[in-house]
Amino acid sequence: MSEIVTYKCPNCGGPLTFDPEKQKYTCDYCLSEFVQKELNAIAPDTQKAEKVRVEAEADEAAQKTEAQPMLYNCPSCGAEIVTDDTTAATFCYYCHNPVILSGRVSGEFHPDYVIPFSVDKEKALEIFQSWMKKKRYVPKAFYSQDQIEKVSGVYFPYLMYSCQADGRLDASADKLRVWVTGDYKYTETSSYSIHREGNMDIRYVPRNALKKANRELAEGVFSYDMEKLKPFQMSYLSGFLAERRDMEESEFSEEVKKEVREFAESTLRNSIGSYDRVRVNNRSVDFRQEKWDYALLPVWTLTYNDQAKNKIYYFSINGENGRVCGKLPVDMGRLMVLFAQIFFPILIVMLIVGYLI
Repeated sequence: MSEIVTYKCPNCGGPLTFDPEKQKYTCDYCLSEFVQKELNAIAPDTQKAEKVRVEAEADEAAQKTEAQPMLYNCPSCGAEIVTDDTTAATFCYYCHNPVILSGRVSGEFHPDYVIPFSVDKEKALEIFQSWMKKKRYVPKAFYSQDQIEKVSGVYFPYLMYSCQADGRLDASADKLRVWVTGDYKYTETSSYSIHREGNMDIRYVPRNALKKANRELAEGVFSYDMEKLKPFQMSYLSGFLAERRDMEESEFSEEVKKEVREFAESTLRNSIGSYDRVRVNNRSVDFRQEKWDYALLPVWTLTYNDQAKNKIYYFSINGENGRVCGKLPVDMGRLMVLFAQIFFPILIVMLIVGYLI
């Protein structure tokens, strides 16, 4: 059993969605607006969510297997909503009503934090179109009107590591003084023993926690302003797509600790200062107060299926600050035209020069 949650306007019953620009919940039908506190006050127990309990047409065992499709009924029009096993928020294909699958963001999958969208769809499209003006050899199909309309706001799941890192470093260092007197060159070596230690407060080192997401692009829109993390409220998902995590902390632990260790050691090494020679003898980094948090972070995404190459290309925008990351297709036809425009005039000039010589 699972629940579909929709947020309804108390004035007209229309769906409420989160507006990134206004940072409020808005109703497109009666134009009512609500802040989070007002939404909570309307119905504290449900946060003004119309909860419709539905039974998925796959059993609990099937839900835990890879890529199992799940069927739910839309609470507004009764149509079937098809999702995979990581979908946490989506839309009804028929009535476009935003729905949240509450079971996907509860229990062990309940996020600790969320950064709400600050960049709305209109701004995301402006960023995309401005960025595309600088890309001359992208197929027109990639930025056609039909394609642009497919830009989607998605909350991707991330696991974030925090700790206190205690670092120590022992090194030997030399300073050289060289001078020349007459025919002789003298070198004076002053040797030093150096000890460095310090404590680092490491906060929110993120890792994409969705297997099917392209890691390069899901993490390519970093970084986020972690000061904007808010305690998770399910209502922030209304009007957007969302995915729940399907990866565990253990899958990232060694990798993240290695990254933190190398950063701490590098910081201690760089604090030594200006010596002519430095030899590191011992170094160590210990971790304490280790903690993992689970957060949903906002990304605007656009995908393009290049059927000729059987390859999918991606374009992403950070939904908090507008940072862009893209892996774009190349229009070989347009490149060949450019090649011809450059190559043949040069060839003709060379032939003429060769003939005259």
